[in-house]
Amino acid sequence: MVIVGELINASRKSVAGFIEAQDAGAIQELARKEFEAGAQYIDVNAGTFVGRESHYLKWLVTVVQEAVNAPCCIDSPDPDAIEAGLSVHRGAPMINSISLEKGRYDRLLPMVAGTDFKVVALCMSDEGMPETVDDRMAIADKLVNGLLRSNVKMENIYVDPLVQPLSVNKEFGREFLNSIEKITAAFPGIHTMCGLSNISYGLPNRKFLNQAFVVMAIGKGLDGAIVNPLDRRMMANIIAAEALAGRDDYCMNYLKGHRAGKFELE
Repeated sequence: MVIVGELINASRKSVAGFIEAQDAGAIQELARKEFEAGAQYIDVNAGTFVGRESHYLKWLVTVVQEAVNAPCCIDSPDPDAIEAGLSVHRGAPMINSISLEKGRYDRLLPMVAGTDFKVVALCMSDEGMPETVDDRMAIADKLVNGLLRSNVKMENIYVDPLVQPLSVNKEFGREFLNSIEKITAAFPGIHTMCGLSNISYGLPNRKFLNQAFVVMAIGKGLDGAIVNPLDRRMMANIIAAEALAGRDDYCMNYLKGHRAGKFELE
């Protein structure tokens, strides 16, 4: 399971304050905690700073990589900001995300073509957010094949079928889960990714829903998630679900987690 740590995001009030104050120590402490808790990528997002996003995203990439030996997931709705982050990134990052929205697609495709970057392919188009499995599959087909034609390797593509809030439509959870299953069957070797916590938006006890949802999604084939790695119960559920889904040879990761005390949650 590819874990992307979600905490360095300017939509969180405390993090926005750290960014505006240029408090490198606070950002680096968060990055270290995420990395030590199991994040393989550190998401960096400065999207609330309209007009200053590119500057702050470059700064975030730099200070995070000074603190941890891990790549960033460069996360922005603005291709110019992503390009700015790429300009200072060391190694191969994850790009979050390319979509089928024409302006975004046309700008980002040349940035990722022929590279070894990991690319989140978000199932969204100019027609809006998909609601059904068929909607998602139609977008995923065009995105995946477009990336493959541009020499992005299948194993570097992470399709995000787009998690939408259960509070809006009771079917959104099921449609997402069924999309994961169909995408992994349709594109052998593809990866899947999602911003998991969107499922619980607007509902109480959000952690409980998120933890249950990740187990169900792993059972359908999800193998990447943007989550809070400091949520110990979430991380324990991921380890257990991967073992139950047959993705943990000889239960080695489960046993390693046991020895490390990762299931001691009380």
